[in-house]
Amino acid sequence: MPMPQQIYFFATCLVDLMYPRAGLAGMQLIRRAGVEVIYPDNQTCCGQPAFNSGYRDEALAVARAQLGCFARDIPVVVPSGSCAGMIKKHWPELFAGQADESEAVAVAERTFELTEFLVDVLRLELEDLGQPTKIAIHTSCSARREMGVADRIESLVAQLANVEVLTQDRKAECCGFGGTFAVKQGDVSGAMVKDKTDALRATDAAKVISQDCGCLMNIGGAFEKQGDGLGTQHIAEFLWERTNA
Repeated sequence: MPMPQQIYFFATCLVDLMYPRAGLAGMQLIRRAGVEVIYPDNQTCCGQPAFNSGYRDEALAVARAQLGCFARDIPVVVPSGSCAGMIKKHWPELFAGQADESEAVAVAERTFELTEFLVDVLRLELEDLGQPTKIAIHTSCSARREMGVADRIESLVAQLANVEVLTQDRKAECCGFGGTFAVKQGDVSGAMVKDKTDALRATDAAKVISQDCGCLMNIGGAFEKQGDGLGTQHIAEFLWERTNA
């Protein structure tokens, strides 16, 4: 698609409540590229928690409340593979047969995960201003399998001359979060994140970078509980820190 003059930014619940700097950094990267960012103040949740738990009516009500926030025909950029996937892949199903189905489908069709938008639409070019460092990358299941944009985070980091990416042995595996899965299947989730943190720690990287705050919260929380481990950071914040003069 051609370079847009404006975009909507859908921050997600976790960015709003837990990782506000990631949201601000994502917006700053887009603004620096010359695109106006519109942040609807009354945005809330995409409806994913209820949808994944089988509460379709409740999910529909939550998702419907967002339609008015993104009414104009401009891209909707989401700093999360899972929330972008909910809107792009599942809103058409959720709204099927509803009076506002066409409106929801239109929003879905112009929704982008943040790294996807930075690479495919903005064609962002980065100059690394940071000190040499080594990182590991965790790509969320939603970004990898649902949105199919796992390589975008890698292509962005590849532009950073002073950043070395160390590959973990369990690169393509889930961290065990999965939203309510981590609560409903706590033992399984705990075993999965233990495998993930062990693999990440073994890289000797200084930090773990991801594009999904749920994964960062799960992995970072596990490291904290284990008593040692890597720092964690959202890709948007990492890019902004290393490229902002």
